Amino acid sequence: MIILSNVQKLYDGTSATPEAIQERMDVWVDGAMIKAVHPHNPTHPQGSEVQRVDCSSYTVTPGLIDCHGHVTLWGVGKENLDRMNSPEAPFWAERILYRTLVDGGVTTLRDVGGATQVLKRLVEQGVLLGPRLQLAICMLSTTGGHADFRGPDRCCGELSRLWPAGPGRPSSIVDGPWECRKRVREIAACGGDLVKICASPGVISPTDHLEHRDFSLEEMEAICDEAAGRGMYVAAHAHSQSGIRLAIESGVKDIQHISFMNEELAELAYAKGCTVTPTSWVGQRLLQAGEFNEFITSKVQAVSESHARAVKAAYASGLKLLAGTDPVLSNMHGRNYMEIVALIQEGVPPLAAWFGATGLAAEQLGLTDTGTVIEGRRADLLVCQADVVQDPSRLDSGALVEVLKDGWGYRNGLSGIPQQSYGKAMNQALHAS
Repeated sequence: MIILSNVQKLYDGTSATPEAIQERMDVWVDGAMIKAVHPHNPTHPQGSEVQRVDCSSYTVTPGLIDCHGHVTLWGVGKENLDRMNSPEAPFWAERILYRTLVDGGVTTLRDVGGATQVLKRLVEQGVLLGPRLQLAICMLSTTGGHADFRGPDRCCGELSRLWPAGPGRPSSIVDGPWECRKRVREIAACGGDLVKICASPGVISPTDHLEHRDFSLEEMEAICDEAAGRGMYVAAHAHSQSGIRLAIESGVKDIQHISFMNEELAELAYAKGCTVTPTSWVGQRLLQAGEFNEFITSKVQAVSESHARAVKAAYASGLKLLAGTDPVLSNMHGRNYMEIVALIQEGVPPLAAWFGATGLAAEQLGLTDTGTVIEGRRADLLVCQADVVQDPSRLDSGALVEVLKDGWGYRNGLSGIPQQSYGKAMNQALHAS
C-alpha cells in the first residue's frame, strides 16, 4: 500500500467547481487502484506493508486525458511525413508515446488518426510505455480533402502521404455514401473505438480552402449511421461554420477545432447534445512556427483571429469542452498540458479547463475507471510541486514531479513510488506471454 500523505492540494477531477478541490488529503494507492481518499491522518493505517510518501508540499491531480492526439505524426513537412511512412515509423511512435506519458502527464489518449490496434495492444501489454489508447485509426475525408496530402502536383496513382493505407489501417480517403459505410465497417474490423471525419477542410492540408466543403451531408449521415450501428461515435474536424453546422445536422458527437463557431451554432450544438474539443494550443503553435507556404499561413492566421471568440461562445452556451492537443508539430509532444493553458488564455476558467482534461473527458469517452481521484478508480495521478490547478503553465517550467499510471511511477521523482521502466515492463510482458 502506498499512501500519498498530507497532499497540500488535491483536484479530484469530479467537477469544475471548488468542491472538487480539497486540502491536506491522503490518497491510498493499492496496486493499480485508488483504495481510498481521506483527510490527512498521520497514524492510520499502520504496518510494514504501508509506504507513506510525504506530499505536504505537492499538488495532486488526475492523470490527463488528451482527446485529440496523433502518436504517429512527428510534424507535417515532407521530411516528417516521409519518416513516418518509413521503416523508422514504429520507433518514432514509441518516442511520442513515451513523451506523452512521462513528460506530458497523459495517462489516456484518444488518437484521432494514424495509430493502429498494434500500438494500442503493445501499450496494454507493457511492451511500449505510453498512455492507454482509444483509436480512430483513420481521419476520413474526400478526395482532395483535408486528409489528402498528395499536393497540387499529384498524379492519379500517388497515395496520400498522411497515414496511407497499410496493415491495420484502411485509406482515409473515401467518396460516396456507400463507400463511406464500407470504410466505417473496415475501421470497426480493425479495432477502432470511434470514427474521425472531416466536416470541413483543414488548415495545414495543401490544397483545400477553409470555406469549402469536404463531405456532403449524405456522406456524413451514412458515416454517423454506420458508426452508431457498430457501437461507435463520430468526432469531426470542423473549422468553418458550414462544416460545424453539417457535423451537428448529421449526428456527430464531438466537434473538434470549432474555429468559426458562433453563438447560434453553439446553441444548436448544445441542443443536439454535442461536445467540443477546441484544440486551442495548436493554433498558437502554428502561428509561431512560420514554416508554411503563403496559402497555409493565410489559413493559420484566419483561424487564429477567430478561435478565442469561438471558444467563448462554446463555453457560454454550456457546451461540454474537452481538452485536445492536436500535436502536429514535433515539439508539441510531451507538452500536452499546454492545451489547458491555451484554453484558459481563450477565456475558459481554470477548473473548467482541468475538468475537460480529466473527469469530463473520461465521462465523454465512456471511461468509468479513470479521470478522477476517488475510490475504485485507476491510480492515474500527477504529483506537482506547485499549484498547477490555478496556473497550469507551471507544468512547462518543471513543476511535474511524478506521473503515476496504474499505480506505477514513470519519472522517478518521488521516493517510495514503485517505478516502471523499459526493462521492467519488458520482463513483465515476456512473463505474461
